Amino acid sequence: MKQSIGYVALVVQDYDEAMRFYVDTLGFRLIEDTFIAAQNKRWVLVAPPGSTETRLLLARAVGAEQSSRIGNQTGGRVFLFLHTDDLWRDFTAFKSKGVVFVRDPQEESYGTVAVFKDLYGNLWDLLQLKP
Repeated sequence: MKQSIGYVALVVQDYDEAMRFYVDTLGFRLIEDTFIAAQNKRWVLVAPPGSTETRLLLARAVGAEQSSRIGNQTGGRVFLFLHTDDLWRDFTAFKSKGVVFVRDPQEESYGTVAVFKDLYGNLWDLLQLKP
């Protein structure tokens, strides 16, 4: 048996501003952007460079309840973990593009980690695991 996480939905305020952040700022690839007329929504998938399985679904909030979750989908806990093969390269590149880090890189027993906010305030670990 083989299973994998295909998509993780991230509730966003606006498709285009979210795509600009993830594609232009973080360097993710735009996998798909399809309009679904019957539901008046878009199916927007992005993925970090080199990622082959898991995709991030940018899901525009509909209604007050979903909108209230934008930027705080996990109650303030780190939500997503972006693995990298070179933390310092990505940390420097992200900072130069205005990404806000709430914790600078630190060496931990499992690797080097820094914590940043996405455009809505969700917390991400930027993580380079030890071999």
